[in-house]
Amino acid sequence: MLRHRLLIPLSVLLLALGLAACGGSSESDEDKIIDVIETSATSADPSNCTELQTVNFNEQNEQVSGEAANKECEKESADEETADSVDVSEVEVDGDKATTVVAITGGDLDGQTAEIEVVKDGDDWKLNELTGFAKFDAAKIVAGLAETFEEGESLEPELASCIIEALEESSDAEVEEVVLNATGQAFTELVEYCNE
Repeated sequence: MLRHRLLIPLSVLLLALGLAACGGSSESDEDKIIDVIETSATSADPSNCTELQTVNFNEQNEQVSGEAANKECEKESADEETADSVDVSEVEVDGDKATTVVAITGGDLDGQTAEIEVVKDGDDWKLNELTGFAKFDAAKIVAGLAETFEEGESLEPELASCIIEALEESSDAEVEEVVLNATGQAFTELVEYCNE
């Protein structure tokens, strides 16, 4: 009988410890942000486009806006070359926004160190904007873009060739502007120039 009475409190204690270990371990905002960035950068899952990224982030990477940017992101995710790994540092949380510095290995931005803003959406953090680069290698970006154009069928070969030539003759700052805003004026002017 004594043994039975000891087992009940012991099992209650173990259950309480187990619940504290499972449900009580609250992941910090910094940990959540790092996880979101790592998953988004290294996984080509189409659900990343809405679950881990905002419309604003997708608009920055696509040549369309609004819901069309989400759809385009989902469509292209299967063909996207993801990063092998990322090193997230300098996470600075300010309320529902945070800034990070992300060193990228592999993928379209291989060798670059990006500055990324993330925002809180309910309890989740999402990538919101590529705001700049702490380390930027324009020549490597252009070479990677040329390879992407060769492998894909999204652009006519003449247009792709013209864009690459124009980027090769551009300053690092001009190439960075095109990378930061695929729907922006710099990219639009580049395409218009090549279509003349």
